[in-house]
Amino acid sequence: MAIVTMPGTIALDYSIAANVLGDQAGYRVLVCGEPAASAGVQIVPSHDLAAIAEADTVVVPGFEDPHIPPPDHYLDAIARSFDRGATTIGICTGTFALAASGITNRRQVTAHWQYTAQLQELYPDTKVLENVLFVEDGHLLTSAGAGAGIDLCLHLIRSDFGVDAELAAGKSFVAAPARPGAHPQYVDALTPPRSDLAETRYWAMENLSLPITVDQLARRSAMARRTFIRRFREETGMAPMRWLTLQRVLLARRLLEKSDWSIDRIADQSGMGTGANFRALFRKETGSSPSEYRRLHRS
Repeated sequence: MAIVTMPGTIALDYSIAANVLGDQAGYRVLVCGEPAASAGVQIVPSHDLAAIAEADTVVVPGFEDPHIPPPDHYLDAIARSFDRGATTIGICTGTFALAASGITNRRQVTAHWQYTAQLQELYPDTKVLENVLFVEDGHLLTSAGAGAGIDLCLHLIRSDFGVDAELAAGKSFVAAPARPGAHPQYVDALTPPRSDLAETRYWAMENLSLPITVDQLARRSAMARRTFIRRFREETGMAPMRWLTLQRVLLARRLLEKSDWSIDRIADQSGMGTGANFRALFRKETGSSPSEYRRLHRS
């Protein structure tokens, strides 16, 4: 894995990748490029830019003045790495560098909400998604800044090493498990200072094998259906059934990694019905079949 440093690299975005990914035992992280300074912090690479040619993952942190493309030798190195199949990641304004290299054409990306309009204007052939935490389009992954960068790094760890590795990494940095990429970067209404529905969510997580409905959750919360849905969105950033689906998939991932249960038994335990329904939903959410996921992530 290579983290690219170039003129104007933002220290915060660099440090997120260097610390979250650099602490993961399964990665060997190289810092490649040229020295950079940001907010009084000096970033000194361990290798020159040519070293990214051997990396299976290339991470480009955000950089200052993203409307000005990085030097051509950086863009060429990024494009060559992507073309040979390296997973290529842009954090915050790092997405601008990926776009300038030409690899985002007709692909979906995101960036910090303050920059998405500018990104779309500069690179009209790129499909810029607004107000999402991160986007995965094949082996191209991009995120908003700061906390969303952590989410993307945890998502990568989960994809490469499984749910337990992600949870351990998050615990190390006092971070919750990665929020879904489609989770909004911001909400227009303030989240309530208390979490009135925490008990309801805990009950749902303990009973995922049951056919849980929104009406049932609303009754347990002593709320009208519409009020419950609104409050649930305020507290979690997503609809109740979307949240429930993600919890079912998370449980299924852990069972695939840690148990020898059959696909049908895992489908039943996680509340996803038949084995066929489970396979379809699991592939939709993770990009792989349950059997493929199990082969890749068994301890």
